[in-house]
Amino acid sequence: MSNEAKILIADDHPHGVELLEAYLAAADYEVKTASNGEETLKIVESWKPDLILLDIMMPRMSGFEVCKTLRANEATRDIAVIMVTALDQPSDVERAVEAGCDDFITKPINQQEMLKRVAAMLKARTQREPDRTLSYLESMQQEPS
Repeated sequence: MSNEAKILIADDHPHGVELLEAYLAAADYEVKTASNGEETLKIVESWKPDLILLDIMMPRMSGFEVCKTLRANEATRDIAVIMVTALDQPSDVERAVEAGCDDFITKPINQQEMLKRVAAMLKARTQREPDRTLSYLESMQQEPS
């Protein structure tokens, strides 16, 4: 049975990517990977993931910049973003939240914690989707004043 959720892993460390990919594949998620910020945005544009596990320190474009770019675009602003990083200072968490991330996990990754957070984030996203659709339909039915 498939989770049918699409998850993008964006990290420039191959070992970390392999580990996350193995955890998510074992939980039956559909997974793609990116090794830098620019590649992340290209994959998002063509593949439309449900959730991104986003490293902060990547070449070409940081996770902070990627997240801000996603949030500024109407087509991508609702994609769930979990920052996954070795940075663990309160100021790093604050910057991640300011950039628009939904959650923050520090390395080394605890498999069970990560899978629970991913599942919770995806569940919250699917529960919000009908509300957004209903709001959109209602706005389309209102006559201009």
